[in-house]
Amino acid sequence: MNKAIIAIVCCLVVIVGVITAAIIIKPNSDSNTGNIVAQVSENNNEEILDDCTDEYEELMQTDSQEEKVSPHCAITIKTYYKGCGHTTEEYMQASEDMVNLNQEEVQEKYPDYQIEEFSSNSIVLYREKEGECGEHYMVKDNNGTVEVYKINENGEQELLETTGISTEYLPETDKINMQNGIEVIGKQQLNQLLEDYE
Repeated sequence: MNKAIIAIVCCLVVIVGVITAAIIIKPNSDSNTGNIVAQVSENNNEEILDDCTDEYEELMQTDSQEEKVSPHCAITIKTYYKGCGHTTEEYMQASEDMVNLNQEEVQEKYPDYQIEEFSSNSIVLYREKEGECGEHYMVKDNNGTVEVYKINENGEQELLETTGISTEYLPETDKINMQNGIEVIGKQQLNQLLEDYE
């Protein structure tokens, strides 16, 4: 912005200087004076306008540049599962083929997603899916040992892990809860529960 103002001020100073010089230095013939002043003004205006126009166009190009994906852009993919009502989030770094894409181009690359947030350093994509998130677990007591079951999309329990944790020394309420099964959502919550029982 400062360069544009300086360029305009310089242009005005040159024009005023040329006109002032033409008025002060008067040749003998009045008709020649008019021609010289007009000629000088026309020549200077053309040059000045070209310089100013070029600089203005450069400034406009800089201001109108749209955001593009940088090599260090963090991408968050949010998926809402209609079956269970949970939203999962995945995090990844922009791949090489995404670098320098604008928002419209990213939308073309991920047509099944909505763009919730877009900047050169951060993109958040959102989508909705049928079914469940696959992060549902059931923790149960089986013959005195804690077992972990994964609940599949059909609601069936599949044995995921038999832990070495004994239910013998757990408080009575935890034993009762274990017999009925404790539903846990997400691996982080599952790991926390198992740590509490160890």
